Amino acid sequence: MTDDPTAQDWDPTAPTKAPDAPLPKLGAVPWRRLLGYLRPHWTAFAGAIIALLISTGAGLLLPLAVGRLVGAVEPGGDPGALDQVVVALAGLALLLAIAGFVQTYLLGVIGERIVARLRSQLYGRLMTLSLEFHARRRVGELISRLSSDVTQVRTLLTQTITSLLSSVVGLVGAVIILALSSPTLLLLVLLLAPALIVVAIVVGRPLQRLATQVQDALARSTTTAEEALGGIRIVKSFVREDWEVERYDRDLAGVVGIASRLIAWRAGFGAAMTFLGFGALAVILWWTGRQVIEGALTLGALTAFLLYGVTIGSALGTLASLYGQFREGAGAVARVFELIDEQPTVTSPSDPVPLARVDGRITFEGVSFRYGDDREVLRDLDLDIAPGEVLALVGPSGAGKTTVCNLIPRLWDVSAGRILVDGTDIRTVALDEVRGAIGLVPQEATLFGGSVRDNIAYGRAGATAAEIEAAARAANAHDFITALPQGYETLLGDRGMRLSGGQRQRVAIARAILKDPRILLLDEATSSLDNESERLVQEALERLMESRTTIVVAHRLSTIRRADRIAVLDDGWLMELGTRAELLARDGLFARLDRLQWAESTPGRPGSTPGWPAPTPGGAGTSPAGTFTAG
Repeated sequence: MTDDPTAQDWDPTAPTKAPDAPLPKLGAVPWRRLLGYLRPHWTAFAGAIIALLISTGAGLLLPLAVGRLVGAVEPGGDPGALDQVVVALAGLALLLAIAGFVQTYLLGVIGERIVARLRSQLYGRLMTLSLEFHARRRVGELISRLSSDVTQVRTLLTQTITSLLSSVVGLVGAVIILALSSPTLLLLVLLLAPALIVVAIVVGRPLQRLATQVQDALARSTTTAEEALGGIRIVKSFVREDWEVERYDRDLAGVVGIASRLIAWRAGFGAAMTFLGFGALAVILWWTGRQVIEGALTLGALTAFLLYGVTIGSALGTLASLYGQFREGAGAVARVFELIDEQPTVTSPSDPVPLARVDGRITFEGVSFRYGDDREVLRDLDLDIAPGEVLALVGPSGAGKTTVCNLIPRLWDVSAGRILVDGTDIRTVALDEVRGAIGLVPQEATLFGGSVRDNIAYGRAGATAAEIEAAARAANAHDFITALPQGYETLLGDRGMRLSGGQRQRVAIARAILKDPRILLLDEATSSLDNESERLVQEALERLMESRTTIVVAHRLSTIRRADRIAVLDDGWLMELGTRAELLARDGLFARLDRLQWAESTPGRPGSTPGWPAPTPGGAGTSPAGTFTAG
């Protein structure tokens, strides 16, 4: 167990909104700000609105055309007038099809661009937020806001608002026309089912294929985001926030390209259905009209107001359903803007002090720290670490060891006191500069889904192939990398799961070697490894630690053999500080932990581990490599 809440399911404030929490009122939605996302696309949006008005107007003319057709097909009517009405109906059907296509396509493309902008803005904000925020939130919740909530905002801006406008215009127009017209006869017609089925089959397959491609592209972008958010500690330690945002933007561009093709097919499908539907109406009315003229068929009373009655009923039903959509959209807007407006708690100073060449002296002056309102994890810590010194941190679980490693690169800020690097308070230095001087090798190596080369190059942007290979050789990783199917270009899969634990750890060490930091943090970097993997990792760590100030969170005694001093923490207090021999001679907490782990690891076999002689009575000796309780 560790004292770092980011490594646990530590979530005192989540979920942010209970599942049954009431949705925000429509009046509470920041409509001015929301509509601002339409501003860059106002020309296309205006074109979509014009197409919508043309489509709605053409729809309102249809009952009038049908009423005139009824008059033309009375016994003794004029076949020429009938032909003119049928041509007019066909023209209206074509107009509806074209206007519907333009409206659907423009609104779809606008919606996808708004989604991309919102997701990029939201993701960029998540990358800048402090570790404190990510400790309080579940990654799944953040991914949901990036995906489903942003999609609902798009639906609200493009589809729901325009559907509302269309329904209102249709409702008002139908009511006005009904008030000015008298009842007419109307023939209720059926669509030509076979033609519709053929079109559905022909168009449906490309639609399904493109929809699958869109989901796959969206899944890739979601995976990119989830990887970076899950490894936010590594992202921030290597100062790669901007690079992660650029990588996510590239994925989003692919989503927009495929989705635009899907929208074109959907728009074409809708236009075909509209044309076939109203074309079928025109054909059937023409046929039945001929039957009436010839006296072969008697029509019942068909009136235009029946069609307008259908229009009114449909508009009222649409308005009722739109209210629910507005409510859902309002909740999504609130959730998205809540994250966009979130501010990081750890920030660079407005006027940062430049950090000169880092020698690596680290000083803790009266440092105390607590996670949120929880108990203090560190209490009044005073500690001075000399340049190039290797300091081991040991102690029981929850003693505060991992917290020390989190505070040095300002992943969290101290609650009291201050931390200095070469005499400069790190809170007065730009975050990028502080973190750029620090390398981190955590207990669990966080790798990403790219190639081996990409993962090592994460340590320093622009590194050459020779530099990457040199870092891999220094980390004892080159041999196993070249044995992989594609060598350095081998894709590692999700979180590097294609590699063993020891291999992942050596890639992480190569990444830190490539960064070449002056300060090195090893947070239980060899825990849970088998003996052979530990040996290879330990050799790599020995090279990495050369000429660097190193803080080692000790889990196995073998990781602190090179320690110049050992700091023993317990319940946030610095209990003991000194060399291994001094602490064993003192027979305090370190000596008790040393005897305990030795007894657990090699019971009854004193001195069985090479390099560690058997302990002497009273604890004044050393012990074989074993395991402290992690903290």
